[in-house]
Amino acid sequence: MNVNITTENYSGEVQILSSKSELHRLLMLSALCADKTETSIAFVGKPSKDVLATIDCMNIGGASIVENNSVFYSMPINNRPLYPITVSCNESGSTLRFLLPVFSALGKKYTVLVNGRLSSRPLSPMYELLTQNGVTLSRNGVYPLSVYGKFTGGDLSIDGSVSSQFITGLLMALPLTEKGGSVTVTGDFQSRPYVDITVDAMKKFGVEVVVDGNKYIVPKTDYVSPGDIKAGGDWSNSAFFLVAGAIGGNVTVSGLDMDSKQGDKAIVDILKAFGANVEVLSDSIKVSKSKLKAIDVDAKDIPDMVPALAVLASVADGKTRIYNAQRLRIKESDRIKSVVEMINNLGGEAEETDDGMIITGKQFLTGGTVSSYNDHRIAMSASVASVVCKNTVTVLGAEAVNKSYPEFYEKIKALGSNVKEI
Repeated sequence: MNVNITTENYSGEVQILSSKSELHRLLMLSALCADKTETSIAFVGKPSKDVLATIDCMNIGGASIVENNSVFYSMPINNRPLYPITVSCNESGSTLRFLLPVFSALGKKYTVLVNGRLSSRPLSPMYELLTQNGVTLSRNGVYPLSVYGKFTGGDLSIDGSVSSQFITGLLMALPLTEKGGSVTVTGDFQSRPYVDITVDAMKKFGVEVVVDGNKYIVPKTDYVSPGDIKAGGDWSNSAFFLVAGAIGGNVTVSGLDMDSKQGDKAIVDILKAFGANVEVLSDSIKVSKSKLKAIDVDAKDIPDMVPALAVLASVADGKTRIYNAQRLRIKESDRIKSVVEMINNLGGEAEETDDGMIITGKQFLTGGTVSSYNDHRIAMSASVASVVCKNTVTVLGAEAVNKSYPEFYEKIKALGSNVKEI
């Protein structure tokens, strides 16, 4: 699907959907308990494709997770005999990297399918850890991936510079192993707040992880259903609407938890540093247009916000440097390349660096055509940039938003965008 977008001004309130990061963890953990769990969510509509991938995989693995009236009802994985199963993680890196150690700790024999760029995203160093601790993965990580054996756990060490998702998967699996164990993160620990989300989720399901610096100690214990639980609002997706308010209007995003473990709540302080008008309320953020100034942004813990922040920087006075973002090259697209191309195609001025980009702000952008590269965050960023574009923005492959936010175009229409499918 390709769309043309024009926007004169953004105005209104967005009730944000539930956090994709939290839902992956809560739904997977709910399937590992002995009792039913009800997980409340903050939207009525289609769950994202990534969350659906996790649900489908857990259901094929023996659980029963169904959604009705904004509540996920989860019945745990049953104890029927093990048998070969085939699961598809679609394009969800979280699903894949959480599921591999968890299913292996359960001793399941299974085959994993993936789609899109996920097949080329790294499995190392998790691949080596699993194969060294009781698991056999076929074909050196080439898909379809056949997996069998039983993950034994123990005291593990892993490089934290590639993906925090590996660490999350190992932590969630360790209570299911014979003795539990620990995970020591070495190297440059990237995206640590996502691991904080995991530790918090595990606590809600009765597993206390002891954190000692970069070492996580996990007991052998049972996951215990909290009965009822609620997924918080999604700070990552909130960033697009908050940026929209800062560059062209007056936007309020509600349904946000100010005490969330999500690292992307840093958007509030970053917007203030850029000079945006920001008002923090009890469960919402209000942002209105103001004169913006360039800053330097360390993206080490907030890589998912870089596309939206690049749009913000494109109309901020001066040169914005975004750095420590090298892992963006192995996301749904090479996000350094695709973000820079997006800004330049819309009439802005951006250049790549080894670990990020430099963006020189302009008074406005001209508009133009942007490929989403099948990357949801590129599609959404280009769409909200339309408010500072003199001409139409055309997004090719706009359906990429379904990966995390199927209702996204309905939301920006309600705020003032004119969106036409072409």
